Amino acid sequence: MQKAGGVSGKKPVKILICDDDKTVQEIMKKKIGKFCAEDQIICQILCCDSGEEVLLQKPAPDILFLDIQMTGRNGMEIAEELRKQHKDMVLIFVTALSEYVYEAFDVSAFHYLVKPFEDEKLREVLQRALQQYGRQQETGRERSRQVHEPAAILVKRGSISTKVRIGDIIYAEVFNRKVMLHTTSGDIEYYGKLTDLSEQAGEDFYRTHRAYLVNFKYVEKYNADTIWLEKGTALVSKKQYAGFVRQYMQYINRKRGR
Repeated sequence: MQKAGGVSGKKPVKILICDDDKTVQEIMKKKIGKFCAEDQIICQILCCDSGEEVLLQKPAPDILFLDIQMTGRNGMEIAEELRKQHKDMVLIFVTALSEYVYEAFDVSAFHYLVKPFEDEKLREVLQRALQQYGRQQETGRERSRQVHEPAAILVKRGSISTKVRIGDIIYAEVFNRKVMLHTTSGDIEYYGKLTDLSEQAGEDFYRTHRAYLVNFKYVEKYNADTIWLEKGTALVSKKQYAGFVRQYMQYINRKRGR
């Protein structure tokens, strides 16, 4: 069995086996534990007898081996409910019947094991499930980095390039083909176009005047002529004033909704 790439050793992979036959539970638990140990994957392997117990699991399992035909609610019904809350759970159906295979697609099942199956088949499916889990973990970390790491631009002045976080820009102004960035840590001047900066800055910024771009985050007060920011002031043209007010109100509402 090849190592399941992408599975972190910091957090055990929670694997749950749900089957109303305790003999099947114990056999699968022993085999899965053996395969994980051989591959040096740290796993927490649990068993339960019913779909209702699966729904009560806190936290939810990362990988679930779920029997379909069980006393009470069947596995397919449980899977439908699970998917409403846990879209990334790696779900593997285990059943003696192949007739449910098409329904398994409706709940995004990762695999469908038909009993009886060979040990090697279980090894193969487990390996692929661990790899899928690893990919999902990496995707989640990447999304987290994108949320928490502020966007930035690279400003080139002569032979020196400086990284400037967009969120640190209070406002920018342009004159004589030069853009002046007024940031929380000081001013930075470079040759460039305010139009290009406006496109990079995103919806939290507004072009109030042909010569000014302001960050809503640092607006303290305004009237039809001037915007007072945390540091400095920017002009507002008559043509842009109504649009500025409208988008600033939208910005405030976005922040309140977070």
